[in-house]
Amino acid sequence: MAEAATYDVVIIGGGPGGYNAAIRAGQLGLKAACVEMRDTLGGTCLNVGCMPSKALLHASELFEVANKEFATLGIEVGTPKVNLPQMMAQKADSVGQLTKGIEFLFKKNKIDWVKGKGKIAGAGKVEVTAADGTVTTLTAKDIVIATGSEPTPLPGVDFVEGKVIDSTGALSLSAVPKKLIVIGAGVIGLELGSVWRRLGAEVTVVEFLDKVGAGMDAEVATAFQRGLTKQGMTFKMGAKVTAAKTGKDGVELTLEPAAGGAAETLKGDVVLVAIGRRPYTAGLGLETVGIETDKRGFLVNDHLKTGKDGVWVIGDVTHGPMLAHKAEEEAVAVIEYIAGKAGHVDYDLVPSVIYTGPEVAWVGKTEEQLKTAGVEFRKGKFPFAANSRAKINHETEGFVKILADAKTDKVLGVHIYGPQAGEMIGEACIAMAFGAASEDIARTCHAHPTRSEAVKQAAMGVDGWTMQA
Repeated sequence: MAEAATYDVVIIGGGPGGYNAAIRAGQLGLKAACVEMRDTLGGTCLNVGCMPSKALLHASELFEVANKEFATLGIEVGTPKVNLPQMMAQKADSVGQLTKGIEFLFKKNKIDWVKGKGKIAGAGKVEVTAADGTVTTLTAKDIVIATGSEPTPLPGVDFVEGKVIDSTGALSLSAVPKKLIVIGAGVIGLELGSVWRRLGAEVTVVEFLDKVGAGMDAEVATAFQRGLTKQGMTFKMGAKVTAAKTGKDGVELTLEPAAGGAAETLKGDVVLVAIGRRPYTAGLGLETVGIETDKRGFLVNDHLKTGKDGVWVIGDVTHGPMLAHKAEEEAVAVIEYIAGKAGHVDYDLVPSVIYTGPEVAWVGKTEEQLKTAGVEFRKGKFPFAANSRAKINHETEGFVKILADAKTDKVLGVHIYGPQAGEMIGEACIAMAFGAASEDIARTCHAHPTRSEAVKQAAMGVDGWTMQA
């Protein structure tokens, strides 16, 4: 066992939570180490999640535009073809540049990257086992658990390489499947389903619930599913997958209606299991400091504290949305707590985005949540079909919806289904962070012509004076 090294803080996990915590620690003058068992930093998000999926979403969207829009726009370049090896190569190159960028930031902020699998070995101690079996002990006053999550398996459906796959497998298929079945109509399933549909696959989405995008406003979810159906996706809603049989010619799934009824079979070349993610806590040595998980495997926290002195938790391994930007906010807050500062995360203002085409983004409350809570509200809604920039760009699918308190006009929720929704939701986050009224947005000058004018017009609609629809 290698000689112990001493730090102010040791962070287990090098994903968006872990690496941002390490960088913030360095900025505040803390001696920090980040333990990561991958060969590269960045965690799931950079290596096999957010970033590579966006690379394929971008490439596949351009391919579809070239096939379906270029002729209309007066661009003649012949028939585009998919070069899948090159598409995967450019994805890998982009990911590599990002992970190397984090290494640079670690050096800049004097952070030690300790390579290997880390586990807590008692109060103030972390043992790191390297790939060659060498064990190093790190000691620190504070330990931050930032180990993230992993895909949730589906009972009765075993993973088979190239046939029954998780999100990681869907990012590196060697060929475009003829028929792809996606189990789960959440963010991951719909994004990756979109990628392969654009590249030529026939995509069927199987979902246990009666609407897509868990947590999404119902009106948006209905429009979103309708839009994906128009693009060519097929949906089997309210269906439960009970078994899978893999053979040479593909995979046969057994489906049962969630409400009960006769079973049916569904055949595909590839099945993507995308029913969610679960916290990664296996082998962390939590028992050595008396920490327990809840029934779903999450670590419970109070202002990011686990309840045991000097042990903190952030990101997917604890409660809240499993989003990289939520982990980043917690990363900054936890280090500021450790440094004696006033860390803070507003969980009501963590935006959600689905990067399909068009995108869906939302922040704050849905109509259903406000009705359940008995909150009186007013609604403003504006279609992209009436937005000049969207119309010129042939991007007219979708709308913006703003929900505001009926008495105070305070913005309570913003929901966008349309082009660049993920970029536009930032305006809503800032407005809501400062307690803005819908009138504040409505009377703020927006550049013309821009898609963001749809947000302004929706805000105007709350008080009934939308001018362009």
